[in-house]
Amino acid sequence: MSDAPQRLEAFLQRVPYIRFLGMRAELAGDEMTAVLPFSEHLVGNVMLPALHGGVLGAFLETTALAQLAVTQKSSRLPKTIDVTIEYLRPGRAMTTYARADLRKVGRRIANIHVEAWQEARAHPVAALRGHFLLAQDD
Repeated sequence: MSDAPQRLEAFLQRVPYIRFLGMRAELAGDEMTAVLPFSEHLVGNVMLPALHGGVLGAFLETTALAQLAVTQKSSRLPKTIDVTIEYLRPGRAMTTYARADLRKVGRRIANIHVEAWQEARAHPVAALRGHFLLAQDD
């Protein structure tokens, strides 16, 4: 039996900002979907209302790190090297979902693409491309 659910839960409990966001993740086989339930404190533009760009960026980055936590056996967290975030449309005041695609995972570096959507996965609100330094257990 896989210990991926335990690794995912340990990661989600380890990072305080995840609890602030209210983020959670669901595993279905080897596929993880991150969920960001809407909350008023996440709004950046009250006129639309729309999620704060920093909230969306953090959600995307955390989704990438959570996916690595599920797939990597290390007890140490990976470190972000660089990320590029594409804001494609306003993140409305509703639940947001994200999935990470591990494009290449080497011995030291992982290349990841993450997409976030709200109503339809075919219409993403934001995307992230990033490189992460994998933790080396001693």
